Amino acid sequence: MTATTLDSTAASVPLQQDATVIGLVGLAHASSHFAHLLLPLLFPVFMKEFGLNFSELGLLMTTFFVVSGVGQACAGFVVDRLGARPLLFVAMGIFIAACIGASLVTGYVGLILVAALAGLGNATFHPVDFTILNQRVSAQRLGYAFSAHGLTGNLGWAAAPVFFAGLGASIGWRNAYVAAALMYALILVVLVLQRDKLSTHVVRHDPQAHANGKAEHDLAFMKLPVVWWCFGFFLLSTMTLAVVQSFAVSILKAMHGISFEAATYTITAYMLCGATGMFVGGFIAARTINSDRVVAIAMAVGAVLLALCGTGLLNAQATMVILAATGFAVGIGGPSRDMMIKKATPKGATGRVYGLVYSGLDTGFAISPIIFGMFMDRGWYGATLLGAALVLLLSVGAALGVGVRTVKAH
Repeated sequence: MTATTLDSTAASVPLQQDATVIGLVGLAHASSHFAHLLLPLLFPVFMKEFGLNFSELGLLMTTFFVVSGVGQACAGFVVDRLGARPLLFVAMGIFIAACIGASLVTGYVGLILVAALAGLGNATFHPVDFTILNQRVSAQRLGYAFSAHGLTGNLGWAAAPVFFAGLGASIGWRNAYVAAALMYALILVVLVLQRDKLSTHVVRHDPQAHANGKAEHDLAFMKLPVVWWCFGFFLLSTMTLAVVQSFAVSILKAMHGISFEAATYTITAYMLCGATGMFVGGFIAARTINSDRVVAIAMAVGAVLLALCGTGLLNAQATMVILAATGFAVGIGGPSRDMMIKKATPKGATGRVYGLVYSGLDTGFAISPIIFGMFMDRGWYGATLLGAALVLLLSVGAALGVGVRTVKAH
């Protein structure tokens, strides 16, 4: 199938076909976010079973995100050359192998290998997902598609604790991993049965152009400043999310004496508010031309709310409410963020650009716990939230920088 055929088809397809593609990609995306928590949710078990400390457990997640980040930057090139669908199927197979491996581990080395394997599986999803969405979904529905994509990712995060808590208590943690492998196998079957909806065209180079030295090199897109501004945005905004996911429970307990359960529910509320924000943001993205400005406003509001939580001026209940509202503010910018990246992407380089840009997400997840972990070790709980708010505010400048450079490029 040629690029022209796909592009013309995407412009006139019925709603049901667009919805099917969006649903399939959303299912895959939810499974990748579920994989983010394959190991962290069992950290207390690993500490008890294998005598591990927090530093060793932290290295597991660093391993996951380093492998995922490097792999994601490379996966984009493969997606552009081979198409998105083959890599999607391979990624699901890797997740199955990671879950089976986790059920069999007998020590720390095994966990490191599982973390690396899961990170490798996670590496393909953003270049794969956005290549499929950009090629197979009608242009007028892309804003909604990006909204659903972000929303399903949050739901994947929300489903993992329920899955492992429920099954872990009833059948044991090793069997829970086996159940997770079966879940991934079922998802793979669904994707294979609907594979015709997931096909994408590949980048084809003109041999004559290569012979004449006129063909553009595969790495040419890396010379574009806008690509690196996009990378910077993801790096900065994800560092803030990593603080919330990694340390918010401890911060709430230390600053306000909130119980572990209440603090955990606050993080769940943050994620659900983020999903709601993404749903609302989809309508905004579909109706707004200046995506960078929507992103900048959303991140700025989120930064202010997070900073307010860090001041310690609010009581416990107000802090929990405001922190959850931060998720809603940031979530609104999600679909417009993806539209912003689409507008900045050169034609024919979707996989490569999304792969490199979204590796900024993995980089942020990898380095943020190291930097802000030092704050936490010193008891600087409020400063940790204020620092995260400052980083989120810096991402506002990055988003506006993307918008300016996108206009100049076109």
